[in-house]
Amino acid sequence: MTWSLSADEWIIIGLSLKVGLTAMMAMLPVAFALAWLLARARFPGKLILDTLVHLPLVVPPVVTGWLLLLLFGPQGPIGRWLLDWFGITLLFRWTGAALAAAIMALPLMVRAMRLSIAAIDHRLEQAAQTLGASAVRVFCTISLPLALPGIFAGAMLGFARSIGEFGATITFVSDIPGETRTLPIAIYSALQLPDSDHVVLRLALLSVALSFAALLLSEYLARRAMAAVRSHDL
Repeated sequence: MTWSLSADEWIIIGLSLKVGLTAMMAMLPVAFALAWLLARARFPGKLILDTLVHLPLVVPPVVTGWLLLLLFGPQGPIGRWLLDWFGITLLFRWTGAALAAAIMALPLMVRAMRLSIAAIDHRLEQAAQTLGASAVRVFCTISLPLALPGIFAGAMLGFARSIGEFGATITFVSDIPGETRTLPIAIYSALQLPDSDHVVLRLALLSVALSFAALLLSEYLARRAMAAVRSHDL
């Protein structure tokens, strides 16, 4: 058995990384805004919003993919609008795979960022405001720097989830070589073929290695965030 990757497998890896990074970057500001809102704000319906944000964690991924198909398909309300006004379609495109991965990664990103934001000592922000700092300056010089490790941890967690996404992706954008065939879909496709154990093993080990590295970095950043909070408490 050879351990060298074929040209098609390199394309699969490159596509998986592109989908994962795009999903992470696109969802980063949304996840941070939701995390800040859920950690700091009080408003009617907060529990409903919190539940909706975390819903992809418990709903079968196939259901999420089906809902994306209804909304972003050519006949869906959002998909038709994108096609008519901008000539954009997400169906059977890598951008659709990135959208599916982003939706599935959102709850984990929000959860990590929310914990980091909630751990910020309000006394530091209040002291800065007492000294005359504006709300924007307090946010940029105190709140955001203290939350950054948690933000990075959430981003890495989202990336790890994105490159491992399968159910919603294959339901929404199907399995198209070179366009939507990411690592999980490639592994599933290889499992359907005879005498493909060596291909499955190579891709599975690579998928585990990428996910392990992202999770390791996420855990390291989360511990850095906790250490920073504890140092400020002291």
